[in-house]
Amino acid sequence: MPFVDLQSNLPESSFSEEFLEKLCSFAAAVLGKPVDRMHLIVKPGLPMLMAGSCAPCVVLSVSAIGVTDTADKNKEHSAKLFEFLTRELALTEDRITLQFHSLQPHQVGKKGTVMSFL
Repeated sequence: MPFVDLQSNLPESSFSEEFLEKLCSFAAAVLGKPVDRMHLIVKPGLPMLMAGSCAPCVVLSVSAIGVTDTADKNKEHSAKLFEFLTRELALTEDRITLQFHSLQPHQVGKKGTVMSFL
């Protein structure tokens, strides 16, 4: 049950429904998770400064159980996600930052319980 949270100072018009569907499908494939388990939130138009500049930028956070828990896995995820974001949003790599968070099953609630019991 991965959570993908994209924050950006790009305008809302940069994030069409088609883009959201593409990002969701792509992230699911990268993480090896089914699309129907993905959660995606996009927060556009934020006041943001990255590396001393307010130029267009993105911070993408990925939180998941079991697939973001090692440097080797996240190195692979990072390469693929950077390629997608630079291509789709026409940003250079220096205007994108990724964060990976490893979740434990007891930290994710679903259906009135936590994933440990599902």
